[in-house]
Amino acid sequence: MTPIGYLTFELGVMDLLQRMRVIGSGLVIAAYFITLHLDVVTGVIVHLTAMSISVPYFIKSKAWDVVIMMTFLMTIGGGRLITAALP
Repeated sequence: MTPIGYLTFELGVMDLLQRMRVIGSGLVIAAYFITLHLDVVTGVIVHLTAMSISVPYFIKSKAWDVVIMMTFLMTIGGGRLITAALP
């Protein structure tokens, strides 16, 4: 692959990851609203989806502190879903 082709590919991947990050950020806001005003389990599901969409951008950016924080928050959300599923 030529250097220009490689650059175009890299920019395309980063552009996709940036869009995913923006969508994930919007979903985090929606999840917060849903959790507070509608339903906790639905809010947690939306929050986990938002985090899953956003994490690849931060991995590519090598923002490991953010990746660790998001993983920690996803673990908490997963625990909440497990406790909600138990009778």
